[in-house]
Amino acid sequence: MTTKHKNKTLATLLAAVLGSIGAHRFYLFGKSDQWAWLHFTSLPISLLMANLMFNLPFLLTMSPWALSLLVSLFTALILGLKSDEKWDAQYNPESTQKSESTWTLALILVLTTAVGAFALIFVLARGFALLYTGGVDG
Repeated sequence: MTTKHKNKTLATLLAAVLGSIGAHRFYLFGKSDQWAWLHFTSLPISLLMANLMFNLPFLLTMSPWALSLLVSLFTALILGLKSDEKWDAQYNPESTQKSESTWTLALILVLTTAVGAFALIFVLARGFALLYTGGVDG
């Protein structure tokens, strides 16, 4: 049984853009991956918490999804920075094709780093603002 060749650029893009719902895990490992389903359920769980616990701060109720987002951005960096040889050894052991990274992957990695840094700084700043002001500023 031959497996389909998995593209490193596509996996990195999926992790960066749709990783918080587990798209990269579904692409790499299929529907039986437990971590993919954990990512996938983080958004509905966060929305349910936001609706049921509306008196809590929004950042707290959306924290499962925010954590999933930060993990997926970090995973995008790990996937994208893996060498082509290691990528093929891990995800394409039976494929006759060889992976070849291009400038598109580099652009995705730069944008992922920028978005991840912005998201992390926002979460930390908002968390400390809520901690020290008690949510007085909104």
